[in-house]
Amino acid sequence: MSLMPTMIELLARARVDLRMGLPVVLIEEGQAALAIAAESLSQDRLSEMQALGEVTLALTARRAETLKARAYDGDTARIHLPDAADLGWIQALADPADDLKAPMKGPLVSAREGSATLHRLAIALVKSARLLPAALLVPLESGAQFAVSHGLTLLPQAAAEPLMSQSSPLHAVAAARLPMQAAEAGRLHVFRPEDGAEEHYAIEVGRPDRHQPVLARLHSACFTGDVLGSLKCDCGPQLNAALAQMGATGSGVLLYLNQEGRGIGLANKMRAYSLQDQGFDTVEANHRLGFEDDERDFRLGSAILKELGFSQVRLLTNNPNKIAMMEKTGIKVTERVALKVGENAFNAQYLATKAAKSGHML
Repeated sequence: MSLMPTMIELLARARVDLRMGLPVVLIEEGQAALAIAAESLSQDRLSEMQALGEVTLALTARRAETLKARAYDGDTARIHLPDAADLGWIQALADPADDLKAPMKGPLVSAREGSATLHRLAIALVKSARLLPAALLVPLESGAQFAVSHGLTLLPQAAAEPLMSQSSPLHAVAAARLPMQAAEAGRLHVFRPEDGAEEHYAIEVGRPDRHQPVLARLHSACFTGDVLGSLKCDCGPQLNAALAQMGATGSGVLLYLNQEGRGIGLANKMRAYSLQDQGFDTVEANHRLGFEDDERDFRLGSAILKELGFSQVRLLTNNPNKIAMMEKTGIKVTERVALKVGENAFNAQYLATKAAKSGHML
């Protein structure tokens, strides 16, 4: 039995399956469904699903609002697929890229009867796979039997759903000395989550005293800003300024969390950028894609700090949500240290939106 996959491992397998366009089987007491991500769907698999029964498209309430579709299940909308629905029609509902060119995508009919539990789980799964939050589901008479006969990953809702909302435990896997421009005395720690997701890093500057509040920053990965020097955000300047301040102070710890695009992934972030080019602000773009304002999990930063032996921080941030999460998870924030750098003509509106709609202290 020890060779059998755990539920965490099955969830990791399901994420890979969905990214590759393979369906998974979801079951709960009394019902089962075959689920597949709209983004990675193929016409052949769509046809096979339609042959099995009535297919519904699960969307978040955020995306449904843009499409003027009813979300009778609160945070989830279940859209009936017309008989003539093809791959292009489905992906146009999932991806807002052409919304302004072709705003009339209906009429869309939302399901009102029955349970949305498996639809909600399917959306959570595709989100965690960094795909567009849209999934197709078709009911099955015997989910377990279907999964076995077709070699598909089987996920019981009662066991899978609680794990989806938890922060995966992190384990230190490697650490080494790393001289940096900010400080010659540096050390990089790599932490790996149990759920198979991206690794996260802690960069120690100097030798921080574990008994005193440490100057700390939770920095979410930003490939465009940190690596390419993008002017659309202030991430790169914040990263460099935080390290420089730690170097000048003599010690600090920077947590580099792989949560690109506020937790939606680089591909979806580029989709959001494309929507911004159409005139939407950063929050509106996320909502049109079907995401919330911010999908990041700052509990990861708290877990790493505790693993490194820190319990108090002087937090370099403009984001009140980071302060609240640190306090909620047992890390005392003794001081907020402002980090106002990097404003330019290209990101001024972006920063104004963060202040107005996300409460950033800018």
